[in-house]
Amino acid sequence: MNITSTMVKELRVKTGAGMMDCKEALTASDGDFEKAIDVLRKKGMSAATKRSSKAAKDGTIASYIHMGGKIGVLVEVNCETDFVAKTEDFQTLARDLSMHVAASNPLYIRADEISEAALEREKEIYRSQLIEEKKPEKIWEKIIEGKLKKYFEEVCLMDQKFIKNTDITVGTLVNNMIAKTGENIVVRRFSRFQLGEEQK
Repeated sequence: MNITSTMVKELRVKTGAGMMDCKEALTASDGDFEKAIDVLRKKGMSAATKRSSKAAKDGTIASYIHMGGKIGVLVEVNCETDFVAKTEDFQTLARDLSMHVAASNPLYIRADEISEAALEREKEIYRSQLIEEKKPEKIWEKIIEGKLKKYFEEVCLMDQKFIKNTDITVGTLVNNMIAKTGENIVVRRFSRFQLGEEQK
């Protein structure tokens, strides 16, 4: 596959890795972006991976109120220094994240927060559907894997398409900011309130 400079640039923005490293990773993975990111991570070349070991203890809490006070969101976003926390870029990121949570209503920040029991329930539903659809058992695992990926995209903040730019996920948005600031940035927690909804 022909690896274009546009592809290399896009991977560099996503990971913060060097141009040559990005080109090599894309070549090794036949242009598959997800696989290329994994290649960079294994080599420890992804800037986001490198930064993740740094403590993110500064940051901000952003809020967003929508629809005449019917939906409200608080999001805590952490970074390493007060200097970055006060920049317009970081403040904008935090505001965008709170707006995104209001619109997309994620249940978790990351897929690793979903309990084994909840995942097993999902898989059981998929298995029942596959039995109903009379799909051959040998392809179940692959179908279930695909359905889980879609489920994560629906319920996990970092896997959701970013509402202001659906070409990227929220995870990519955060990684781009990590590459730009050179600091570890973590979405720590969020709370979403909807008027009249039952408390969980």
